[in-house]
Amino acid sequence: MSAVLGVPGIKIGHYTDKDNITGCTVVLCEQGAVAGVDISGSAPGTRETELLRPGKLVEKIQAVILSGGSAFGLDTATGVMRYLEERGFGHETSAGKVPIVPAAIIYDLNIGNSKARPGASEG
Repeated sequence: MSAVLGVPGIKIGHYTDKDNITGCTVVLCEQGAVAGVDISGSAPGTRETELLRPGKLVEKIQAVILSGGSAFGLDTATGVMRYLEERGFGHETSAGKVPIVPAAIIYDLNIGNSKARPGASEG
């Protein structure tokens, strides 16, 4: 991962499966970033996006991930959470830090191999 456009503290990583035509992209903000959300569409697939609405307890995220694989692709956030936890990043709680990683997916199962989906190991 590397800094993007010279923005300190922001890193982008990407996994591409060219053979199966799917992948995922993560934007890391290890020190935290304020984020918002607007969800639309007839079948949105998301994880942790409710935390991005105003008035919620959690004020910052440590990453956001966009993935193929339909609802199966939401598991990529688990891999990103593990990465951040191992490095000590996350929302402070009484039981320790919990990385906040909202995720959104696209339905791409009708192209490539529908059985090949990004998961925690690709996140």
